[in-house]
Amino acid sequence: MNKRLISILQYAVFLGGGIFLVWWQLKGMTIEQKKHFITSLQNANYWLVIPIIFMSLLSHLSRAYRWKLLLEPLDYYPKIKNVFAVTMVGYLANAAIPRLGEVLKCTFLSKYEHIKVDKLVGSILIERTFDLLCFIIFIGITVLIQVNKIGGFIQEKIASFGQNAAVPIWAKGLIAAGIIMLIYLLLKLLVKKYPENNTILKISNFFKGIGQGFAAIRNLKKRNLFIAHTLFIWAMYLLQIYIGFKAMEHTTELSLGAACSVLVLATFAMIITPNGIGLFPIFVMQTLVLYGIDSSYGKAFGWLIWSVATCIVLVAGFISLLLLPYINKIKNENSTGYTG
Repeated sequence: MNKRLISILQYAVFLGGGIFLVWWQLKGMTIEQKKHFITSLQNANYWLVIPIIFMSLLSHLSRAYRWKLLLEPLDYYPKIKNVFAVTMVGYLANAAIPRLGEVLKCTFLSKYEHIKVDKLVGSILIERTFDLLCFIIFIGITVLIQVNKIGGFIQEKIASFGQNAAVPIWAKGLIAAGIIMLIYLLLKLLVKKYPENNTILKISNFFKGIGQGFAAIRNLKKRNLFIAHTLFIWAMYLLQIYIGFKAMEHTTELSLGAACSVLVLATFAMIITPNGIGLFPIFVMQTLVLYGIDSSYGKAFGWLIWSVATCIVLVAGFISLLLLPYINKIKNENSTGYTG
């Protein structure tokens, strides 16, 4: 069974699971809960969705700027419009097939900004590692400030997340580290034994490029700006949920602390299923129940936030995909003195 087929099957399982969860959520609701659910969405203040959309787009733009900062130590200075556009195309692709977005981001930016793919891969790996670290720190802060309310619940979710996996997370980490070490040693041996082989040299240079992408974080000249963008991204995520509370009658009194809890569990949902489909409203609902919100209202809030975030990705992603060739065609025509 080849890798592509395995990837397709894996995605089909996750997507199928997500769709099943959607059906299961709606089917499992009583008539009264369905009434609450529909009424909550009908009576929501959709004017407050406008600032949520604005903050979501700002967070994506900030993420694009942060990626641009990682490329500067490698002597690459891509235009922010291209970085932002390929970032949105990446989100669009990830909503369909997990991890495809990272591939497309590298491919498109390499094409339009003439940056080597291996350097881009290294910079994306840095981003993902840094995001994971920030997420772990955010979990810790959330548990500390609300340990009596949601500490045990988050610990339970983290434990179940690890137990539900076919292979434990720590084992996956060790396996990945072992594979990387084996590849490194094998390439080193092959280069030493066959120093003139073009294929081996190309593969070796590719992995060296990834290493240089990782090394960029050490040579980052604008570290304070990089950290500021990271804090801004998480602040926008948090404020989207907090303002979302104000859009619905039964969640309007919830605090910023409750928004922290929702953000932690919602992020887990986005990790487990493609774009959080099906699981996002469940995790949000289960979190809000701890704050005394009826499950039907909590589920309605989860669907509202997930729908807004997903629509932003779909619309902005498709627009970016359509505009990328056009804006770069204009750039090329201007650089060659084309006048029409």
